[in-house]
Amino acid sequence: MLRDLAYLFYPIHCAACNNALYRNEKLLCTTCRHELPLGNFHTINAKKIEKVFYGRVKIENAASLFIFEKGSLVQNLIHNLKYKGREEIGEELGKWLGEKLYTNKNYHEIDAVIPVPLHKKRLRERGYNQVEKFGKEIAKKLKTAYIDTVLKKNTYHKKQSKHNKSTRWANTSETFDLQNTSLLENKHILVVDDIITTGATIESCIELLSSIPNVKISVATMAVTA
Repeated sequence: MLRDLAYLFYPIHCAACNNALYRNEKLLCTTCRHELPLGNFHTINAKKIEKVFYGRVKIENAASLFIFEKGSLVQNLIHNLKYKGREEIGEELGKWLGEKLYTNKNYHEIDAVIPVPLHKKRLRERGYNQVEKFGKEIAKKLKTAYIDTVLKKNTYHKKQSKHNKSTRWANTSETFDLQNTSLLENKHILVVDDIITTGATIESCIELLSSIPNVKISVATMAVTA
């Protein structure tokens, strides 16, 4: 009864549409679960990622949970994760994608999950890295290590959302450093991030990681632009 009263006065809202959830719903309302554009994570979405990086960097496999479009439920979902403190979104999306990856033999040989890092100043501002719980849940599903001590972001930029595509590319390239690289030698690693737009951020990470001896790199994200 106390739980019912608490829910009445402090309802939990859907992470995509912001409407109040019913008691039997978790994170997303039933309508949004059916309307989110899953596509096909390992074919359609993968091809979109592969097209972004074609001729730029080498990747083994690619996967993305959602297709991202401006003004969509997916945009609202990721906005709530990054800017509204709803870290549980990353956790649930990690479980969701992790279960799908586990059914694909291409991901059975992953040795480590590596998150795209935030600059320490951005981390202090936000209080968390929005892909941390996402990556940790994928690592759990794949029964592999989660390692966040190799990639380090060394440049702080103002928010990029209002910049055009070419400006975002210039501002996000070559902003990372490597450390503790021996942890990833001779490994197949899965780099995880929230969304791929221009691909510049992950490309910078892959270029650096590719310098590690005998490393193979795959990519998984919450969303990829349409």
